[in-house]
Amino acid sequence: MSNIQAPQEFDVLIVGSGLAGLSAALHLAPTHRVAVLTKRGMSDGSSNWAQGGIAAVLGEGDTFDSHVDDTLVAGAGLSDPAATRFVVEHAPETIAWLRDMGVPFSQEDGHLHLTREGGHSARRIVHVTDATGAAVQRTMIEQVRKTPNITLLEHHTLVDLITGKKRGMPVNRCLGLYALDETTDEVLTFLAPHTILATGGAGKVYLYTTNPDTATGDGIAAAWRAGCRVTNMEFIQFHPTCLYHPHVKSFLITEAVRGEGGKLLLPDGTRFMPGHDARAELAPRDIVARAIDFEMKKHGLDCVLLDISHQPETFIKEHFPNIYAKCLELGIDITKQPIPVVPAAHYTCGGIHTDLSGRTDLMGLHAIGETAYTGLHGANRLASNSLVECMVFARSAATDIIATRLDRPPAVPAWDASRVTDADESVVISHNWDELRRFMWDYVGIVRTNKRLDRALHRIALLQSEIHEFYTNFHVSRDLLELRNLVQVAELIVRSAQARHESRGLHFSRDYPEMAPVAVPTTLVPPN
Repeated sequence: MSNIQAPQEFDVLIVGSGLAGLSAALHLAPTHRVAVLTKRGMSDGSSNWAQGGIAAVLGEGDTFDSHVDDTLVAGAGLSDPAATRFVVEHAPETIAWLRDMGVPFSQEDGHLHLTREGGHSARRIVHVTDATGAAVQRTMIEQVRKTPNITLLEHHTLVDLITGKKRGMPVNRCLGLYALDETTDEVLTFLAPHTILATGGAGKVYLYTTNPDTATGDGIAAAWRAGCRVTNMEFIQFHPTCLYHPHVKSFLITEAVRGEGGKLLLPDGTRFMPGHDARAELAPRDIVARAIDFEMKKHGLDCVLLDISHQPETFIKEHFPNIYAKCLELGIDITKQPIPVVPAAHYTCGGIHTDLSGRTDLMGLHAIGETAYTGLHGANRLASNSLVECMVFARSAATDIIATRLDRPPAVPAWDASRVTDADESVVISHNWDELRRFMWDYVGIVRTNKRLDRALHRIALLQSEIHEFYTNFHVSRDLLELRNLVQVAELIVRSAQARHESRGLHFSRDYPEMAPVAVPTTLVPPN
């Protein structure tokens, strides 16, 4: 596999085809030649799976201050007030932009139907029944495909960023990236003055997750290797209610089921959430997930039950048609029976450290969406704040890029694959992948201890040495690249968790069960 193709040059490279990446592409297309690289199909990322909706102050009596306060409360003192207000105040115009594009948001009596989710003090969730992400993504893909100046490159996996430092330049900046084209099995070179990482989160570092297979922390790992800080990686949100069924992988039961009156029950029908929090089922996700984890361990359960069957059948079918259909396929009629659920890794609250324009520590590199740490989510993400964050920061990053003129990158060497061979033992990759996800679930999950974190870090170091040998000596594959990134992200999660000597939000430590009086973000700085 020798790369003899000339570099492909664009004005902006965007890695990721979720709502963040596609929003940025649409904002930039009128003035810039944009390439969107995605490692599978256009709609295979997490955005397409988002069920609940998009939070925005649109209802009568609701206020920006209220949405800000709810976010700060959910963030357990770690949400940045300036970033929070920035997102909240730009959310309504984002909804208007999507409506102008043709997103078919659910209506009631001629107005947008607003639902309520855990942690929100008002109905402010705009949605498309229970498949909001898929509807927005579908509309946006249609728009992108007919927009000039946007080149879509599917089945292109990020290998690494190209930086001035790596090329021996006096000024360190992002020059572009190397990507594996799976259709030709070649590593191609892409150059641009500006690069945006919109690669999503890292849920696949855990055994149980609501995330698609693409959520392998590629952008976070690549930015770290390129010299960017990461912040708050210990805060992994576990969604309380993932469908528990042997024939289904990673099917989320949206927060809105609880927002519309769903009750969490033990197998004998006992409701348990009021004993854990006064807000009961509408408590923030970290509290609900820990409560379910506690009850499962206390009673030796494989799952708990989520019951919405007291609502009228027509109400359930109208509000949750996809959940109703999926469960019915599996023999569960949610109009008459409760849904078996378990917590699962859902959202990466930390990420690449950015400012309000999406700028990272590396000139010419922006990060937006779940891969970025903007300061919005703090120690726990408030439901339905993520999709709006994607689009608000996509616009601010695009605005910054349009206003910032950078020289075109100099020529760089093509990817050199002349000294590597084909891997003879691919089973090593699959074995290491399984081992990583299992010990991360056991040792770095909903409840943590110092001893568990030490064990995890020891295992990670062993895996890193094996993966480095593979990466150095064999042709790269998507599986190898994803494993390399997951192990790097796992190290960042564990090191961040070890640095936090308290329990706050999504990080709960048995060794430090109390919350510290002062909330301080955990920022890791890569070695020089």
